[in-house]
Amino acid sequence: MSNYDFKKIEQKWQNQWEEKEIFASTHEDQPKYYVLEMFPYPSGKIHMGHVRNYSIGDVVARYKKMKGFNVLHPMGWDAFGLPAENAAIKHGIHPDSWTQENIKDMKEQLSTLGLSYDWSREVATCNQDYYKWTQWLFLQFYNKGLAYKKESRVNWCPSCETVLANEQVVGGQCERCDSNVGKKKLNQWYFKITEYADTLLEDIKLLEGWPNKVKLMQENWIGKSTGAEIEFKIENFSNSLKVFTTRPDTIFGATYMVLAPEHPYVEELTKGTEYEISVNEFVNKLQHISDIERTSNDAEKEGLFIGQYCINPISGRKTPIYIANYVLADYGTGAIMAVPAHDQRDLDFARKYNIDVVPVIKPTGEEDFVLEDIAYSDDGIMINSGEFDGLSSKEAFTKISEMIEKNGAGKRTDSYRLRDWLLSRQRYWGTPIPIVYCDTCGIVPVEEENLPVELPVDVQFKGEGLSPLTTSEAFMHTECPKCGELAQRETDTMDTFVDSSWYFLRYTDPKNTKLPFDKEKGNYWMSVDQYIGGVEHAILHLLYSRFFTKVLRDLDLIDIDEPFSNLLTQGMVLKDGAKMSKSKGNTVSPGEIIEKYGADTARLFVLFAAPPERDLEWSDQGVEGCFRFLNRVWRLVDEALQNNMFDNTVAGMTKQDKAIHYMIHKTVKRVTEDIEERFNFNTAVSGIMELVNELYKYKEIDRENINGELFREAIETVVLLLSPFAPHVTEELWEKLCKSTNVYLSEWPQYDPKAIVQDEIEIVIQVNGKVKEKLMVPSNTTKEEMEKIALENQKVQQSIEEKEIKKIIAVPKKLVNIVVK
Repeated sequence: MSNYDFKKIEQKWQNQWEEKEIFASTHEDQPKYYVLEMFPYPSGKIHMGHVRNYSIGDVVARYKKMKGFNVLHPMGWDAFGLPAENAAIKHGIHPDSWTQENIKDMKEQLSTLGLSYDWSREVATCNQDYYKWTQWLFLQFYNKGLAYKKESRVNWCPSCETVLANEQVVGGQCERCDSNVGKKKLNQWYFKITEYADTLLEDIKLLEGWPNKVKLMQENWIGKSTGAEIEFKIENFSNSLKVFTTRPDTIFGATYMVLAPEHPYVEELTKGTEYEISVNEFVNKLQHISDIERTSNDAEKEGLFIGQYCINPISGRKTPIYIANYVLADYGTGAIMAVPAHDQRDLDFARKYNIDVVPVIKPTGEEDFVLEDIAYSDDGIMINSGEFDGLSSKEAFTKISEMIEKNGAGKRTDSYRLRDWLLSRQRYWGTPIPIVYCDTCGIVPVEEENLPVELPVDVQFKGEGLSPLTTSEAFMHTECPKCGELAQRETDTMDTFVDSSWYFLRYTDPKNTKLPFDKEKGNYWMSVDQYIGGVEHAILHLLYSRFFTKVLRDLDLIDIDEPFSNLLTQGMVLKDGAKMSKSKGNTVSPGEIIEKYGADTARLFVLFAAPPERDLEWSDQGVEGCFRFLNRVWRLVDEALQNNMFDNTVAGMTKQDKAIHYMIHKTVKRVTEDIEERFNFNTAVSGIMELVNELYKYKEIDRENINGELFREAIETVVLLLSPFAPHVTEELWEKLCKSTNVYLSEWPQYDPKAIVQDEIEIVIQVNGKVKEKLMVPSNTTKEEMEKIALENQKVQQSIEEKEIKKIIAVPKKLVNIVVK
C-alpha cells in the first residue's frame, strides 16, 4: 500500500481551517486558556527552532481546545529593530517594505505547519495601530514619574551608530559588526524599573509555574544586598565620598578607597595636579573595554593612586583614594570601601600596588590567624577593630551600623544590582519617543490626541550621524504642545524590548482604537496560562514584561500582578552536536522537510525526539521514522475501513479483547497526563506508537472474528490522541471515519479508571537472577502464592534440581528470584 498523499491532505485542511475561521476565540461561556509562544522577529525565514517552539505551543492549544477550553492562541511580529535599518542602508529598500515583505513570507511559511493561530488578532509592533499605544503607554509612565532623561556614559558602536547594552559588547567589540566599542556621554531616556525592584523580587514567589533556574536568574539580576551606606569625608574637598557595603563590620580593615574612573569626583580631584595626565590616560584606556570584562573575576586588576585621601568615619584612619578598572560608575555609588583582607579582588589589587592589608575578622576558634593569598570572607571573631574586638562579626555588623547612624556618617539600607532601563536608541526603525523640546517650556510630552508620532518616510539611510530621523525636516520641526512656539522632536526611538513588554495584552483586544486594550477583556484573558520561548529571554524580556504588567496594574488598566502563570523554556535544535547556524553549515530547512515528508512529520519529529525543555539533536533517521509511523496509522485506518472490520459483531470479550481494552484506556491516561502535567510530549507520542503496535498485532490474531466495536474505539482513540501532534492527517482520518465535525472540535477521550485495573498481571520468575519463565497470574496473587507458583514451575525445578535454596526474593506483582547455591 502506498504512502498517504500528505501534500494534498495538508493543503486541503489548511484551506478549510482558514475558510471556517475555526481557530477564533469566541466561546466566552467556556473556561479560558491563553497559550502564547514568544513572537518572532520577521527575518524572512523560519528555522527549525521556530518549528519546535510553535509546535509545542500548538499541541497545548489543540489539547486544551479538545478539553473544552476557550483557547486564545495568537501570533504576531516583533517587527522593529536594527536588521531592517541595515537592509535599508545596504540594499536601498525602506525598512517598512523590507519588514512587511518578510512578515508576508514568514506567515506563508508558518501556515504550512498547520498551527492553530487566531490570525484575526495578529499584531506587528511596527504598525501605527500598535506603536501608537506603545507611545501612549510611554506617556503614562512619564506622567507617573517612571520615564526620565539623564546624561550617562554608554557603550557606543561607531559603526552601528547606536548604544549597546553591556551584553552586546564582546571582547571590547560590537557583537553585531565586530567594531571597537567606545564610551560616549549621551542624554538618554530611562524607565525607573528600580522603583519596582522590591516588588519584582518579592513576587518571584508567585511564579510557581516557572522553572527554578529562570527565577534564580531574575533574583540574581535584581541582586538585592543588605548593608550600610557610609560617608567618608575627603580631605580639602567639599563633598563626601559615599560607599555602599554589605560588610560594615569590616570598616576597620578599609585600607584604601576606590572610585570608578568615570566617577564625577575624579576629574575634580585630579585637575591641575601631577596625577591629571596619568589618570586621563587610564580613563581613556578603559573606553574600549566593556563593563562585563572589567568586572570579570579573570580580568587583571589595574588602577592608580590619584593623590587624595579621605577619613574613615569610625576608625579615623587617613585612607588613600585610588581609581581601578573593577569599579563601575553606575553600580552602587560608583565607589567602594576596599577591605583587602576580606575581599579577593581588593586583596589582589592591594598586593599588586603594595597597599596595607589589615585583617579584622578571624575564623572562630583560631588563635594565630595569618592571612596569606586568599581573602577571608566568612563570619568570625572581630580583631584589630578597637572596642569591637572579641565580638562575633554578626554582632559587630549591627553595632557598627548603629554607630555609623549615631555619628551621622551613614545609614543602614539596601542596594540593588538592577539598574534603570535605558530605552533610548539612536536608530530610525523603532517607536518614536513622543516628546518635544521647546526653548521656553523645556521637555514637553506630545498630547495623547496627537498620537501616533509617525515615523517619517522622507529620511536618508546613509549610515552616518546619530539617527536617520534627523534628516527629515518635516519630522524634526514641530510646534510646542504648550506654547505653540517652534520646537524640535525627540530623535531617539525606543528599545524594542518596550514593544515586546506588553504585546500579550494587545492580543486580548487588538482592534481597540480607544485604548491599548479594554480592561474587561484584559482581565478575562490574562494572565497568559502558558508562555513558551527560549531561555535566552529569561532576564530582560521576562523581567521587563513583569515590570510593565505591575505598572499597568498600578495605573488601573488591569487587575493582575504577573503576566505569565506558567513558563516553558524550550531547548535548542542541534545538528552534529552544535546549534544550527548558517556559519556552521549545519542548518536544516523546514521548507525542505515539509516538502519531502509533510508538516505533520516535521511537527511529530521535533515533539518526539526530546522533552521540550531539553536540547534536540537533529536526526534524518528520526524524521524518516516519524514519517513511517504516520503512514502506519494511515494504513491501519484504511485497512479497517476497506475490510469493514468495524462491522464485525462478537459475543463477549476474549483475552485479546480485554488486553486491547486495557491498552486503550491506559494510553489515554498516559498521554493525558504527559501533556497535562509534565509536557512530556516525547513519551506521549511513544505511548500512541505502542498502542498502534498492539492494534497491528490484534488485527492479525483472528481477522474474521475481530471485535469491530472495540477496534473502532481503539482506532478513534489513536486519531484523537494523535491530533494535537499531527493535525492534518488526523483531520483526514477523522473524516474518513465518517465524523461530521473537525477532530480539532472533538472532545478529548476520557479513560475509565476501572478499565486500567488488570484481572491478570505478568510476573517474571528468575533463578539466581536469570529469567526462567514469564507467567500470567491473577492480579490479586499474594507474595506467598507467587513463591509457591515459582517453586512448582517445571522449568524452575529443572534448573534447581538438588541445589540448596538460600533464599527467595519476591516483589509483589513483578518477580520472584530464587537464589540457590
